[in-house]
Amino acid sequence: MRSMTGFGKGVAEKDGRKITVELRSVNHRFLDVASKFPRTLVCCEDAVRKVIASRLARGHVDVFVTYEDNRQGKSDISVDLVTAARYKEIASELEKLGFDNDLTVSAVLKMPEVTSLKGEDDDEEAICLLAKAATEEACDKLVEMRTVEGEELKKDFLKKLDEVERLTSEIELRAPVVGENYAVKLRQRIEESLAGVDLDEARLLNEVAFFVDKANIDEEITRLKGHIAHGRSIIAEKGPVGKKLDFLVQEMNREVNTTGSKSNDLYITERVLLAKNEVEKIREQVQNIE
Repeated sequence: MRSMTGFGKGVAEKDGRKITVELRSVNHRFLDVASKFPRTLVCCEDAVRKVIASRLARGHVDVFVTYEDNRQGKSDISVDLVTAARYKEIASELEKLGFDNDLTVSAVLKMPEVTSLKGEDDDEEAICLLAKAATEEACDKLVEMRTVEGEELKKDFLKKLDEVERLTSEIELRAPVVGENYAVKLRQRIEESLAGVDLDEARLLNEVAFFVDKANIDEEITRLKGHIAHGRSIIAEKGPVGKKLDFLVQEMNREVNTTGSKSNDLYITERVLLAKNEVEKIREQVQNIE
């Protein structure tokens, strides 16, 4: 089990080229990749996204990429001798008019269009291979961090499931007593209200039976225990389990709420509230599980 929060950095170098990829991820319902590429690396964006999609299932991932081109002889300076000669001719003509001719080689090289820097076309395929290698390394480190945090979430998740199971067992043990207590209290109220009047036992038993049927939580308890067992089995699975757990927690919450709505007993109500609190904590944790 992995969380969706983490950071990973990868670096790839070859033939004077160096690409650094940084990945930062937080929780998200789906896989959402937001990338920031320099103009020279736009050609690699699709390849980088495919690497990330093959390694991650959920989470918002910010991608930061930097590129250093340290190759020797990657560019060359050219001089337009015709334009330079023309500047010299103009300087000579101005000198004849009385101007000081202070034209130097350094000054000519600064003249517009005399010199130009021509860069060698970069190899997009080589750059993309480096970008993919750096992204794979960044993904490895990101997944490693997510796995470590996921293991901690797993331990806490199991602990909370154990607590919900304990509360469910206490509710299950208490449930049969609720009908008995209701029958005793109902009898007492009727006898106090109708002092001296014979009690219709058949109608009393019918009323108690109606209450017991209405307040019966056997199905809810059975389903809740099944959800707890299912939760443990999901956690033991390999690969992304966040969506499964998210759906499971919704079902657990539904059963706990139904149990509480049927409850007419303070003891059960108290444990339902405690169970709801634990399920809510689980729900919050699930939001950060891949």
